[in-house]
Amino acid sequence: MNPSFYAQLDQWVDTHFAEEVGFLQALVQVPTDTPPGNNAPHAERTAELLAAMGLTAEKHAVPSEQVQAQGMQSITNLIVRRNYGNSGHSGSSGQDKAEGGPVIALNAHGDVVPPGEGWTHGPYSGELVGDLLTGKIYGRAAAVSKSDFASYSFALRALESLGLDLHGGVELHFTYDEEFGGELGPGWLLKQGLSKPDLLLAAGFSYQVVTAHNGCLQMEVTLHGKAAHAAYPDSGVDALQAAVAVLNALYAQNEHYKSISSEVTGITHPYLNVGRIEGGSNTNVVPGKVSFKLDRRMIPEENPILVEAQIRALIRDAVAELPGISVDIKRLLLAHALKPNPANQALVAALQKHGEAIFGEPIPTSGTPLYTDVRLYGAYGIPAAIYGAGPRTVLESNAKRADEHLNLADLRGATKVVARTLLDLLHRIEP
Repeated sequence: MNPSFYAQLDQWVDTHFAEEVGFLQALVQVPTDTPPGNNAPHAERTAELLAAMGLTAEKHAVPSEQVQAQGMQSITNLIVRRNYGNSGHSGSSGQDKAEGGPVIALNAHGDVVPPGEGWTHGPYSGELVGDLLTGKIYGRAAAVSKSDFASYSFALRALESLGLDLHGGVELHFTYDEEFGGELGPGWLLKQGLSKPDLLLAAGFSYQVVTAHNGCLQMEVTLHGKAAHAAYPDSGVDALQAAVAVLNALYAQNEHYKSISSEVTGITHPYLNVGRIEGGSNTNVVPGKVSFKLDRRMIPEENPILVEAQIRALIRDAVAELPGISVDIKRLLLAHALKPNPANQALVAALQKHGEAIFGEPIPTSGTPLYTDVRLYGAYGIPAAIYGAGPRTVLESNAKRADEHLNLADLRGATKVVARTLLDLLHRIEP
């Protein structure tokens, strides 16, 4: 590749960086708290901003009954299509077939967890502190992952600014169901046959290129006993005592999980967390019903179906000898792991090469204990990598905590890395 092309991309990003920051600020200023999950207004605003930059977004509204059944209010997913062929870089926006190269989808999610307490900068302010070189932008989703709405959109614009013959295509997938599992975001687009890219780049949160991630099983366990006055405890059946027996069995199993190691760098071992528990009616009443919710993280080497069967058996065995106790077990989420896939090598290698050139340090590959929407693309056999605007580690950005923020230098750098990577994959030099 001609090095001057990279320099031209970098210069375009620098020249338009104030515009990129303004775009991100506008996205942060439209709340997308999930729950309640009223995300269609953000999609409308995003499409409006994209149109002003010459990028037409298809609006794909998920049927309201499906959205409401998932516990949300509205979802409109967006696709921007830019298809290239021998005619040059013009980038048609329809569903015409891309010619001669891969179609690369860039996916970021706009839905976020509610802001919570403790903010010193407004969670929807998009407040800029400092200058465009060394400053930070604050707000919920400034880092994860409205930042990559910006990095991906401006990387695409930078690519097309070169006026080169490109082969293949780029799709921007801006979706709104990551917090509830992604099935009505990327999962819905893929199931409807609205996209089938050859490669996927998904929103990142660190300098690393992530190529694998954990799976996640979430369950609700309800123990039923019989409520009774605390003065006559023998007339009741204590559901809380039964819950203690189940929790002890689960926590003992959690210790066992530490002996199971993943071979994927960045992922350690399986683990289980009980994040919520409720039950009983009053201090002087034997609790007749107790419920809790658990989260079981699965390493890529595990079989999710077997994991779920083992958890269910463990729970039932723990209460089998407790008279008067019954148990209901409900699956809330089953998110499969993203497994390493060597078919993503060209994408990963380009990200690493340009990441090192821009940030001045080696960019490793790794797995992550998080789970993401990328698994949904992986289920369709689409090779993928996770990379985008973010600090060296996800914790540095306060993602999903108070005062979430993004260093503008990281946004600028990631935009250049993605633009250069797209150029490598889509600009074919004829012999």
